[in-house]
Order: sequence, then structure tokens, then C-alpha cells
Amino acid sequence: MRLYGDPVLRRKAKPLQANDLLTVPGFEPQTVRQVADTMLETMFEAHGVGLAAPQIGLPVRMFVAVEYEDDEEENEGQEKPLKSRVLRDFVMLNPVLKVIDKKKDRSYQEGCLSIPGIYEEGVPRARAVQVSYTDLDGVSRVIEADDFLARVFQHEADHLDGVLFLDRLPAEVTEDYRKELLAIQQKSRTFLNDLAAHERQRKAGL
Repeated sequence: MRLYGDPVLRRKAKPLQANDLLTVPGFEPQTVRQVADTMLETMFEAHGVGLAAPQIGLPVRMFVAVEYEDDEEENEGQEKPLKSRVLRDFVMLNPVLKVIDKKKDRSYQEGCLSIPGIYEEGVPRARAVQVSYTDLDGVSRVIEADDFLARVFQHEADHLDGVLFLDRLPAEVTEDYRKELLAIQQKSRTFLNDLAAHERQRKAGL
């Protein structure tokens, strides 16, 4: 998982095709479907609802997302596996979002797997969006979403343009988390140094 401070999170991602081969830094080339499967598993392990390709170091326009059943009351006190609560999962290539309800919603708390431990309410998001995208079979699709799912799609689409959720809040919010963000940036630098060393060893055949 790429963390706050990693340059890849600030790059505008490039379009891709369903039959492309992708190279995740530190790994051998993989198909788009293989990368998408790994992204979904990574997202589940991190207890997330979405994950964009730049968050794993791939500057391409792809994200995964899921819609979970809301079973907090029905299964109170039970530890139900996260994957068993999935209603729908999505893999979107080259998504294009169109706002269909311009009224802003600020009611949900938002966080980000690349900014662990920081959550904030008040991120303004459109209440409903339409997303045009290509699926893993190269088929063009369109979906409409509202409320929380619309927020998830907007959050992940932001990643493809180098935008993080803190960017959509007043600057003083980021300043309030200055200490925490500096610590995350240090972890990011350490990871990138380790990754560079690993890549050098891999290319040298060690």
C-alpha cells in the first residue's frame, strides 16, 4: 500500500486497456484481471470499501470498490467475515464520472487506506453520480450510484487525478494532523527506499 507522501499518489493516472500487461513495482508483469483480484484482496485485508491503482504504485486509471450489506443491527455481536457481506463488487477501467445530483453531502465520515488512522467528516461529495467505465472483459458499462456508494466512487476517482480526500477539506484540517502525516510520510520514504533496494536486487538476479 502506497502511503501519504508517495509521489505516485499525486500523479494523474493514464488510461489502460483490459488486455494490457501491468507491472506493479516489485513484481513481475501481470494481467489487468490479476492486478484487480489482488487489489480486491488487499482492500478486504485492510477493511476498505475501495482501492485505486495508484495506491499500489500503478499510475493507471483503474479502481476497485465494493458495496457491503448493512447488517450491523441484524448481526450485532457477531464477527461476520467481511467478504461474506459483499453485495456487489466493481472493477472500473477508465471511469468517467458525471454528477446527476449536484446537492452536496457532508454527512459521512471519510478515510483513506493510504492515510491510515485519519478520518474526517465534512468532505463535500455529490449525492448521486453516473459512472461510465470499461469492465475486465473490455465491455463499456454505465452505472448510477447515490449516497455512500456515490461517495466511494468519487473518492476513488479522485485518486486517479492525484487528489486525496484531505485536499477537499479546509487547510487547517490537514494542519491539525501535521504530526500524524509526517509520521506516515516517514513510513512512505522507508518503504520506497526498501522497494528500490529490492528492485535492484531483483534485476541483478539475487
